[in-house]
Amino acid sequence: MNAAVRPASSAPRGTVGVGARRAPRRLALATLAAALAGAMLVAIGIGAVPIAPDDVVRILLHSAGLDVEVDSQQAAVLESIRLPRVLLAVLTGAGLGLAGALMQGLFRNPLADPALVGVSAGAALAASVVIVLGAGATAQLGSFALPTAAFAGALGATALVYRVGHGGGAISLPTMLLAGIAVNAFAFAGIGFLTYVADDQQLRDLTFWNLGSLAGGTWPVVATVVPFVLLAAGAAVLLAQPLNALALGEARAEHLGVHVARIKLGAIVVTALAAGAVVAVTGVIGFVGLVAPHLVRLACGPDQRVVIPGAALGGALLVVIADTVARTAATPADLPLGVLTAVFGAPLFLALLLRMRRRLLAEAA
Repeated sequence: MNAAVRPASSAPRGTVGVGARRAPRRLALATLAAALAGAMLVAIGIGAVPIAPDDVVRILLHSAGLDVEVDSQQAAVLESIRLPRVLLAVLTGAGLGLAGALMQGLFRNPLADPALVGVSAGAALAASVVIVLGAGATAQLGSFALPTAAFAGALGATALVYRVGHGGGAISLPTMLLAGIAVNAFAFAGIGFLTYVADDQQLRDLTFWNLGSLAGGTWPVVATVVPFVLLAAGAAVLLAQPLNALALGEARAEHLGVHVARIKLGAIVVTALAAGAVVAVTGVIGFVGLVAPHLVRLACGPDQRVVIPGAALGGALLVVIADTVARTAATPADLPLGVLTAVFGAPLFLALLLRMRRRLLAEAA
């Protein structure tokens, strides 16, 4: 039985910023897609070798096989360096945005985030184990060793936090966050130990994890991440309507024909898939999964059919912009992307907490 859920009535108690007006779904998603396309066009052209937007378009047409005259140096820079990095930024933001939207829908609270509750840290720990101790796994799985390990780590962390935070038929946000702190602490302790025993090359790779960066964006890396993110995106879209029903409460969702246990498991697996694949190649990048779905929800309401694809597009837009700043603000240095997202994401998270506190105080008065 399909659950027809009205967006305005499906907002859980933990959802904030739901207004009376909703932006039309297609218009909102089209606007985000257009903004992302514009940001990609600008990002591809900015750098030590500037490329004008019309030159970018000509080079892309030339790469597609059309007979268009282009500058060979600009074409080499765009095709070998800029374009794969920008595409990796899109995949990274989309994966983290999807993971954040699914976790917020699953926990029915806008504070849920893959980094805050330990998912990214679990993925990074598993990937770090492969870097330092997993020569055999790398030989067997090749370029898929890191994403596979990161997926397993993210899945384990997500399942653990959900298990600890869910009791008596309800989800306790404070317990969930405390469990996330514990998972983060354990994961970074493990990464610290691996840093201690690593050789010079492994140490450089582990430092990359702690800071987060897209500097390793190449075509083989992009090809490795694409199937994981696309699979997660397709599965997440299928979970949108059941998550709308789940927002009404588990009992009502069951009456609407939703298999709650199956939806929970699916959301956990897809979250781990999206976050794990991204963290495997970029390191820990925080707050994107928190900010992107929350901003979409503020603008368009809590309907997961809008929030999930909107969070993917919004997350991609945020990471493309942040990475452009990271590689151009201190040229020729490349600033850590994880540092930038934390600088901008932490104040927004604090503002969200203050807003929720004011709402709770107003309800109690």
